[in-house]
Amino acid sequence: MKNPVKQKLKNGQKTIGAFSQIISPESAEIMSRSGFDWIIVDLEHAPGDFANLQRQLQAMNGSGVVPFARASWNDMVGIKRTLDTGVMGVLIPYVNTREEAIEAVAACKYPPLGCRGVAGSPRAAGYTRNTMPYLTSANDEVVVMIAVETMEAVENLDEILTVEGLDGIFIGPVDLASSMGYLGDPSQPEVQETIAIIESKVLPSDKFLGTLAANWEKAESCFEKGYQWMVLMQDGVAIKNAGDAAVGSFRKVYGEG
Repeated sequence: MKNPVKQKLKNGQKTIGAFSQIISPESAEIMSRSGFDWIIVDLEHAPGDFANLQRQLQAMNGSGVVPFARASWNDMVGIKRTLDTGVMGVLIPYVNTREEAIEAVAACKYPPLGCRGVAGSPRAAGYTRNTMPYLTSANDEVVVMIAVETMEAVENLDEILTVEGLDGIFIGPVDLASSMGYLGDPSQPEVQETIAIIESKVLPSDKFLGTLAANWEKAESCFEKGYQWMVLMQDGVAIKNAGDAAVGSFRKVYGEG
């Protein structure tokens, strides 16, 4: 079992992907064939469950895209069940301390490196058809990311970056801004200064840095700084934007018709 996205990240290459948030296997299937490196199914801000996650992964099968998931919380059982569906990377939200980062990594690793429960029966191991190849490669191939999205995490970032087995840091700009007193507004200068502090610590480290971008200009700016993991699309937002644009074009010419 090889994870081409992890290899790209190790090689210093840039990767792009999209959030699957409307819990639709059809949406996941469509996006998976757009040429993204990875699709990340959202279990934090979307109403899906583990069964729906697995249906989305099945819809992506054969596309060549690498499936990721954002866990709902830094919870050992939830992360285990997420990984058992066959995702090749996990983004874990609201990790604020070195101890919490160690727990997040441990939840993603089989013994002796961690405490992930061992079973060959789930989809990840091919329902026992691929048990030992999966068990012996998962620790090396699964990408472990944590989200830095509070001031507590920023203050503890130097220690967090020393955690073995942690592959990457994701900046959650909206939550970070909200934790700083700017509810939903990461454009504030103080927030941008804090993001620059995170960049100054992560980019020279052995961890990759990721975030999400509302437009290509933002994404390109981040890539030029050294980011390697970029969310370029969210399916629900993309549908909203397409609908607004279509209706707006009609109203501009014909008004109410």
